Amino acid sequence: MTTLGGGAVPDRLAPERYQPDWIPRPVRRHSGALDTLPVGSPGKVGVLDLAFRRVGERTELTGHFQKAPLHITRPHYYDPAVPGMPYVMLMMSGGGVLQGDRYRVDVSCEAGASVHLTTQGATRLYRMEHDYATQLVELNAGPGGYLEYLPDPAIAFAGSRYYQRTAVTAAADATVVLGETMLAGRLARGERHAYTAYCTDVEVCEPGGGLLFADPMRLVPGDGPVDGPAVMAGFGVMSTLYVVTTARPAQEVADTMHEALAGSGLRAGTGVLPGDRGAWARLLGDRSPEVLSAFHEVWDAVRRLLLGVPAPMARKQ
Repeated sequence: MTTLGGGAVPDRLAPERYQPDWIPRPVRRHSGALDTLPVGSPGKVGVLDLAFRRVGERTELTGHFQKAPLHITRPHYYDPAVPGMPYVMLMMSGGGVLQGDRYRVDVSCEAGASVHLTTQGATRLYRMEHDYATQLVELNAGPGGYLEYLPDPAIAFAGSRYYQRTAVTAAADATVVLGETMLAGRLARGERHAYTAYCTDVEVCEPGGGLLFADPMRLVPGDGPVDGPAVMAGFGVMSTLYVVTTARPAQEVADTMHEALAGSGLRAGTGVLPGDRGAWARLLGDRSPEVLSAFHEVWDAVRRLLLGVPAPMARKQ
């Protein structure tokens, strides 16, 4: 683990930090003792705590704590269109998420800072015969901050049980671009919706704690159909992009996203977020390459609208 910076910090390895204080029943009901390493053992708890601050003309990583299996690459400044924005890749030293794993990621983007965060690759959620796995993601964007968190897809293998909560706190003039993509199994193998439970919560709040909006998702094949018109609609890939911003009118953001998706050939829709705090888009498709390509087009359109620059191509070599 590595620490940079000073000042009092919470006990990041305390169970109350990495254990969710509430878990949806479809996941919680599988709680139980493991026949392998118990929850909290070395390698079963991954923690990342990152702080970014504007220093001169660019944003720098000024606070860094990590505990394997989670870690990061060194920040890179490879986009000439926004030379002061660091690109940081979140990495996992294991091959995927196992039963009993508990992960937590905290990111603070201070006033006037900007950062792009992604992951090394897809998050593989393996079969779980005992207990379940969770991940908590806390994103905080200060006044005038610009934070992008666009992880690669999560792949829900057969028998997996997973809960993720993404909590965003955004200042009134901050922008947070948040993406989530889910694959309903190893689609190339014909595996589809064979997971036990895949549940997520996205919550966006004001700095004072007031809730701006929440977007819960509960996919539990054993409790009822998950491929109907109000859920996955028979598709195997679902991707959502949330753009929390007041930099441009919410309807303009939604229209921009709609135009970017118009020629994709995918099942997709856009709308305005509650309180006119931005817009969202959701895409459904049969294959991840098409969905991810359309997702990039939407992100690119948002980048051009808000920053006046294109979105860079992914660099994950």
